[in-house]
Amino acid sequence: MKKDNWILTVFILTFILSFLFATVSNILSNVNIVVMTVILVVVIFIGILFDMIGVAVLSANEASFHAKASNKIYGAKKGVELIKNANKTSSICCDVIGDICGIISGALAASLVILLWGNSTIYNIVLTAVISSITVGSKAIGKMKAIKYADEIVFRVAVILSKLELKKSRK
Repeated sequence: MKKDNWILTVFILTFILSFLFATVSNILSNVNIVVMTVILVVVIFIGILFDMIGVAVLSANEASFHAKASNKIYGAKKGVELIKNANKTSSICCDVIGDICGIISGALAASLVILLWGNSTIYNIVLTAVISSITVGSKAIGKMKAIKYADEIVFRVAVILSKLELKKSRK
């Protein structure tokens, strides 16, 4: 039986990404309010985007990617690879990146409250609730779109990854 180190890989990847994101958010907690707000919106958007990709990979039709690959359409082979590894791809996108972005957005929200109003409990609660509802609601909309447009989303991601691999192999 083949030894699968997938759980250990996810653990290490999550630790490294969390450490990096937390370090960056801690460093950025002393910047001005506009920059902090922009960073918060970007982190939330990244979380939504990666959740969409993770759900799309689980929902995509592998047969359509085999058909594209047989017609030598650029990116189709990478799409097949993503779908065949849907459990890992989805785990990285949703559980690692998506969840880390959720945690970091909470930390950024707390820093933003402190910048705006000091250590006010009521403002902290209200802003946390607003950011949570925006994030969860947006992720729900994103997941509905990901299911509806799964093949298109996976194909676009596959093309981007194929281009990145091509650039990497040229170096």
